[in-house]
Amino acid sequence: SSGINAEYGGVYLVGLSFFHISEYLLTALYKEDKLSFDSFLLNHSTAYHLALLFGLFEYLVTFVNLGVEYKFYAPIYVTGGVLMVAGDALRKMAMVTAAENFDHIVQDTKADNHKLVTHGVYSLSRHPSYVGWFYWSIATQLLLCNPVSTCAYAYASWWFFSERIEEEEYFLLQFFREEYVQYKRNVGVGIPFIEGYKLDDDSKKTN
Repeated sequence: SSGINAEYGGVYLVGLSFFHISEYLLTALYKEDKLSFDSFLLNHSTAYHLALLFGLFEYLVTFVNLGVEYKFYAPIYVTGGVLMVAGDALRKMAMVTAAENFDHIVQDTKADNHKLVTHGVYSLSRHPSYVGWFYWSIATQLLLCNPVSTCAYAYASWWFFSERIEEEEYFLLQFFREEYVQYKRNVGVGIPFIEGYKLDDDSKKTN
């Protein structure tokens, strides 16, 4: 029924709201000095806004033109819902584990109290917050049963995190040197085909 379709559209909005509100609350908990409207990540980028609008556009257009029978496919909906919760949970666990060492902005200068976090979820992935966000973003479109947006989100998110992780690891290697080299060798990223900053390139720059 249309009631069911509206219900899982509402689940998407609840999940989206929780993601952004919890980003703000955790920043308030661990980095109150950096707390601002930016901490919601609502003004992340123009591309992010366009992606949100496109996903909603596809959802509404396909629902209106094809009906609830097309839009509500339980296996995809459930997969999206579970992956959405799991992805956001992983990201929030990463933020809590890193605590004051976590920042929404890639840092190019090492703070005096900045420590390399390698325990908890960071023993499973060097960038668990990005892994969680990556799968969460794809899951939002699976939840809406949006085939085009699911593929587009996967592609765009992969490129974004590929570049972001490479940039961040360049600075982490400068901050922690051999400690990060060993960490990088022992722990992967967790996003398919993303390796991060190449150690060979770093050795050329730091030798």
